[in-house]
Amino acid sequence: MNTFSVLGKGWGLRKVVWLLVVFLALTACDRPERSPAGPPPAPSARDFGPPVDGGRLVEAVLGEPMNLIPPLATDAGSHAVAEHLYVAPLKYDKDIKLVPWAAESFEVLEDGRLLRFRLRPGIRWWDGVELTAKDVEFTYRLMIDPNTPTAYAEDYLAIQEFKVTGRYGFEVRYEKPFARALVTWAQSILPEHALAGQDLMNTRYSRQPLGCGAYKLKEWEPGSRLVLTASEDYFAGRPHIDEIVLRIIPDQSTQFLELKAGNLDQMGLSPYQYLFETSGPEWEKNFRKYEYLSFGYTYLGYNLDNPLFADKRVRQALDSAIDKEEIVSGVLAGLGVPAVGPYKPGTWFFNDALKPRPYDPELARAMLAEAGWRDTDGDGLLDKAGRPFAFTILTNQGNTQRIQAATIIQRRLRDVGVAVKIRTVEWAAFIKEFVDKGRFDAVILGWNILQDPDIYDVWHSSKAVAGGLNFVHYRNAELDALLEEGRRTLDQRRRTAIYRRVQEIFHEDQPYCFLYIPMSLPILQARIQGVEPAPAGIDHNFYQWWIPREFQRPVLQQ
Repeated sequence: MNTFSVLGKGWGLRKVVWLLVVFLALTACDRPERSPAGPPPAPSARDFGPPVDGGRLVEAVLGEPMNLIPPLATDAGSHAVAEHLYVAPLKYDKDIKLVPWAAESFEVLEDGRLLRFRLRPGIRWWDGVELTAKDVEFTYRLMIDPNTPTAYAEDYLAIQEFKVTGRYGFEVRYEKPFARALVTWAQSILPEHALAGQDLMNTRYSRQPLGCGAYKLKEWEPGSRLVLTASEDYFAGRPHIDEIVLRIIPDQSTQFLELKAGNLDQMGLSPYQYLFETSGPEWEKNFRKYEYLSFGYTYLGYNLDNPLFADKRVRQALDSAIDKEEIVSGVLAGLGVPAVGPYKPGTWFFNDALKPRPYDPELARAMLAEAGWRDTDGDGLLDKAGRPFAFTILTNQGNTQRIQAATIIQRRLRDVGVAVKIRTVEWAAFIKEFVDKGRFDAVILGWNILQDPDIYDVWHSSKAVAGGLNFVHYRNAELDALLEEGRRTLDQRRRTAIYRRVQEIFHEDQPYCFLYIPMSLPILQARIQGVEPAPAGIDHNFYQWWIPREFQRPVLQQ
């Protein structure tokens, strides 16, 4: 599932998200979560024995969820919460492999054209109703219903036949091989008895969800915090930590002050906080830091309905005028790599023959001139047919990295005669009023990088519609054909060739200026035990994290 990313660091791979990163009004800072006795003391480095239950973990998030019914949400903030509330037949493990979750077993038959699942008996929604194959069928029917306002229907539309084979069994048949077939079943199951007949855009379940996951939503104070409480009936075993408090703090510097004050247990550090502000004996005693290349990239996306960006020579010129190494060095302090497309280096589908365009302002000026942009009036700005080359970059409030990147881009484009303004907007309004409605010249955003290279939902021409994820309205017939073939091909060598060509098209056409892939830099208080770094990141085993009793914070009282 593609999602706008809020932090660049995820709570788990199921939300896939990507994108990107994001934020709200600062209200939570007025209500610190510190207990009356102050923050717990730092644990010394010793063996605390076996895991115990109890306590709460307080984490900062930059943006507020938009909708807690997963198919209706495109922002990572919503999915970061929802993945604790719902379950899916399959999930990704620590090695980024799909394994059974709500499914007891599954089979891939007939060269991938038939999938057969059996769900675990005894999984119950929080109201006591048992989850069955009928719920999976309801989710499937909901996703293929043209009246469902979802950006994720394509995986389900690829299904030729869905058949319930028993209370816990179901089969899925495809007319042709579908490479993402198993990935489809790592998406949330929804409760039929609650959502059937509901207007999904006006249902209470978007803010009062009914799930069967490891945590329940206990409290949601808009603009302030969400509180999740451990489910005693979670089928895979109760998580150790009683309560998760997600504090909405739309500024990373303010988050850092709260971390130092002992009011947060976890946050994502900025590169400068990681390198220069979290060193020394006290930090090493009280905190644990982690570093790994994130599953997401940041980009400058153009509104391709705007005549300014219609000519690919212009987009190529802007790519040459932007110094990505400067952004990685200046904004990320070197903790990241320039992006050359929508995939993460080191993955089997990454085209390592492609390199970022070198920073070359002279070439950029020449290409812009070739496209008809010249300074005809001597004011230092390029113009064409009486129109100056000027546009506004929109990005979300609170994301310092994006704002700093926009500032560097502004300066470098000014060097080649292009005037750029920068505007920041609160996250919910940014998406609803500007991105979804196409009311922008250019945006700086990010996508989560998927575990499968299929990016049909973001890039196929059919998704360049209102509410679609192809909100820049990029249309390319060759790309469409490749994306269609790639998701119907099971042979990995053939898929590698397909997606290498996909990346070549992006490199040539530049519908985005792909900027950078940052390092994920999470920091946790040292009292949090059970953290196991793995290829999937640090939170793949979040439900096994625990806090020694002497360092537990009491749960919040309503």
